[in-house]
Amino acid sequence: MQRIYRYILTGFIGALLLGSDVRAQTNDENDDNFQTVTTFGISTNTNSGVIGGFAFRQSKRLDGTLFGRTQYRYLSVELVNVKHPKELSASIGSVGSRFITGKENFLFVIRPQYGREVKVFQRDTDEGISVSGILAGGPSLGIIKPYYLEVSFGNSSRQVPASQVNGFTTPTGEAVTGAGSLFRGFGESKFTVGLNLKAALSFELSAFRTNTTGVEIGFLTEIFPQRIVIVPNTEPGADRALGNRSFFTSGYLTLFFGTKK
Repeated sequence: MQRIYRYILTGFIGALLLGSDVRAQTNDENDDNFQTVTTFGISTNTNSGVIGGFAFRQSKRLDGTLFGRTQYRYLSVELVNVKHPKELSASIGSVGSRFITGKENFLFVIRPQYGREVKVFQRDTDEGISVSGILAGGPSLGIIKPYYLEVSFGNSSRQVPASQVNGFTTPTGEAVTGAGSLFRGFGESKFTVGLNLKAALSFELSAFRTNTTGVEIGFLTEIFPQRIVIVPNTEPGADRALGNRSFFTSGYLTLFFGTKK
């Protein structure tokens, strides 16, 4: 995670230096001056797997400037899966599918965000890279969904919440054979509401004038009113929430694509 933060900081400083060198170019009539940019993206972060979630972003140009630079109203909605650092994948023999030992709940988070995007370096319409700084935040809707496992005994099998499994068996002697369906248990979900704040750099690499492709790289902090149990502590007499968090930090990268008007 520290390495990711160093990359972000280095990129931010480099973008500021680059922007100061070419600031005089931003008023040129050939500059990329679209009013609205709408994009969709796939993200990864330090609290997830390779694919951590999905994002929708929209930037709308505002009148006036911020610190002498073009500014945009920034809106975003993210859906991410937050993992516990102790999640380990396992399987029973060579027949069963893989599952996560000890995991009791999924944590999915929906993050509507509002903020400002400031153009640090504005590219020419047909070539170059556009760099923006982003600061945004908003509420976090946490969806705590039970993690299901598939268990079997003899020729029968079923799916049960992981909270009903002790080790690799249920109290009735059924053995775990793999993970259950991702969509099983949404009706049993619990909800919590928190807050999030992110700072990022956006690098637009579009090759066509009305289309855009690029990456958003940044870090995010998020807080909930209480610890969210993803992998419970199983020590006798101890608090089940120990080892879980209410405050999360992560570095992230979002690959986005969309249109400009």
